[in-house]
Amino acid sequence: MPSSLRAFAIGASVNFAFVLVEATFGYFAGSLALMADAGHNLSDVLGLLLAWAAAWLAQRSPTAKRTFGYGRTSILAALANAIILLVGTGGIVVEALSRLSDPEPVQTGIVMLVALIGIGVNFGTALLFMAGRKGDLNVRGAFVHLVADAAISLGVVVAAGVIAVTGWLWLDPVVSLVIAVAIVLGTWGLFRDSVDLVLDAVPRHVDRAEVEAYLAGRPGVVEVHDLHIWGLSTTEVALTAHLVRPEHALDDAFLAETCGVLKSRFSIGHATIQVEGGTQPCMLAPAHVV
Repeated sequence: MPSSLRAFAIGASVNFAFVLVEATFGYFAGSLALMADAGHNLSDVLGLLLAWAAAWLAQRSPTAKRTFGYGRTSILAALANAIILLVGTGGIVVEALSRLSDPEPVQTGIVMLVALIGIGVNFGTALLFMAGRKGDLNVRGAFVHLVADAAISLGVVVAAGVIAVTGWLWLDPVVSLVIAVAIVLGTWGLFRDSVDLVLDAVPRHVDRAEVEAYLAGRPGVVEVHDLHIWGLSTTEVALTAHLVRPEHALDDAFLAETCGVLKSRFSIGHATIQVEGGTQPCMLAPAHVV
């Protein structure tokens, strides 16, 4: 099993087991903050399962019908992960606001113990995704959320300690609201990037202007048009472009070198380039035509 799939399997299993523990003790301890954290962790488990399935599907070979394979399932999984987190946050906010006017007793000792365990579980599983977080949106989402969970659990520990000393029961729903804000802030970037990929936007790590300038500067090229750059998956980038090269015959070496630089310099591994002589107008040349 590839390392990324193994990380998703371990992360989902360990975190689901902890969700059951955290939700149970949160309920009996009367801590909304602990139950809110359990809900957040459950949404992360669902996200990990989605990402796990997508990572597995992305490794399947293309078919006659799905000629690009199943790589885009990783994009859909990242988007679903973000939506699940944002929707779940709404439930936390509603419950926290209702408890602000009517705080309930909290068994702070249990809350602190379970939250401390949560710090270890979340931070430990986050380490599984550290190496691959820069090259895959799914892995980055898992890493960011798990680190955020560890920080949130730390906040629950601190809040429970303050409640134990001061008796400020209102602090429990306030911490829940802080958790909700942290979830939204941590999820927004994942949601934005996922929507961009679904809409075939240029991936954030690719500078379209630099790519166009490189192609325009290739030997014999006098025009670049119909340039499109999009994500085939959360890890692969594709490009199509028309290059006008008057008085140049078909040149495999030119195409091989161009595609090689696109891959090494811009991380664009799937490039399709159409070379034109410029003797006939191209209907896709106007910038407004897709």
